[in-house]
Amino acid sequence: MRVAVVTVGDELLAGDTVNTNAAWLGQQLAQRGVTVERATVVPDRTADIARVVNEYHADYDAVVVTGGLGPTHDDVTIEGVAAAFGQEVVESEEALTWLAEHGGYTRDDLTDGTGEVPEGARVLPNHEGVAPGCVVERCYVLPGVPAEMKRMFEEVAEEFSGDPEHVVAVETSEPESALLDRLAGVREQFPTVGVGSYPGENVTIRFKGTDETAVEEAAAWLRERVDQ
Repeated sequence: MRVAVVTVGDELLAGDTVNTNAAWLGQQLAQRGVTVERATVVPDRTADIARVVNEYHADYDAVVVTGGLGPTHDDVTIEGVAAAFGQEVVESEEALTWLAEHGGYTRDDLTDGTGEVPEGARVLPNHEGVAPGCVVERCYVLPGVPAEMKRMFEEVAEEFSGDPEHVVAVETSEPESALLDRLAGVREQFPTVGVGSYPGENVTIRFKGTDETAVEEAAAWLRERVDQ
């Protein structure tokens, strides 16, 4: 399963808020064997959200969007997603009923727009907040508040699946530039195994793939050929 993650918010682009949602979702999806092929940040602009969601919906098995849910002036994700699918934004009786029964809110308690979703969307209740999420075709729209996003993702996590990857790391004291020939060699020897190198105090080479035996053999091949 191939997925794109879209996080919405001017504050993310300005660096005022660290984008922990994208990192957390990437980890959760990877653990389920899902390949995240895009992680994109877009501003609080309806047209930008609509364009990116429309493009990614055509290219990937699912799109996960976080942020910009709610009734305030800069919460325009619902409008953007609705525009991407050519739908109207409507007040969800299901969302309002859930808020009344589980949150104790009456319509008078809620700011106008709180229960709005794209027409025909499946509503995702917000167990940690107020603004509901939703699913439109294969686009999952979640809140931006991390606690709310994580709790809501739990409700749909089973809808994301793939072949779990086995990962092995090899560390070496050698500089990355000195490893180029051996990295090329291990890729040639084990073409089905993904190989990535990450510099730091030591260089870490990560091997990953769905064939556990091949991953272990690739890691062992390189481990025998580098300084530990």
